[in-house]
Amino acid sequence: MRDSVTPHGASTTVLAFDFGETRIGVAVGDTAVGIAHPLTTIAAADRQRRFAAIAALIEEWRPTQLVVGLPAHLDAAAPVPPSGGAEHEMARLARKFATQLSGRFGLPVQFVDERLTSVAAEASLAAAGVAARKRKLHIDQVAAQEILQDYFDTAMRAARAVSGS
Repeated sequence: MRDSVTPHGASTTVLAFDFGETRIGVAVGDTAVGIAHPLTTIAAADRQRRFAAIAALIEEWRPTQLVVGLPAHLDAAAPVPPSGGAEHEMARLARKFATQLSGRFGLPVQFVDERLTSVAAEASLAAAGVAARKRKLHIDQVAAQEILQDYFDTAMRAARAVSGS
């Protein structure tokens, strides 16, 4: 077994997932710098191949934390069911996916509200000059990047609030 230092630096790595039934976008970042990067899109339709791909990423990157985007209805105040309403079906599936991640890999999983991350990812790709026909190849991993960046930004705001700066 390798020690906690990987080819990618100290073990403060976080992997984030934009869960979908046919594709899962993955992003990576380090808590020391708080910058997320798109990593890959897992396009395997069956669960066994998806988790094999995730296991390979976890082996390579050695994250200490996992983050999963939690879909919510646009009118919800938080990524939980709106008052009196049912949870978004994809949110239920994302929670199940997060439970499976935690159980299989023994890593903590945090949720991040992922409303409009695909819209932001599409806009980022368009602004970067990526042709419309090629955006589909990258949209999920860029959405995962948006999710992870939100996680880092929220953590930094909380740290500043605690320190009073």
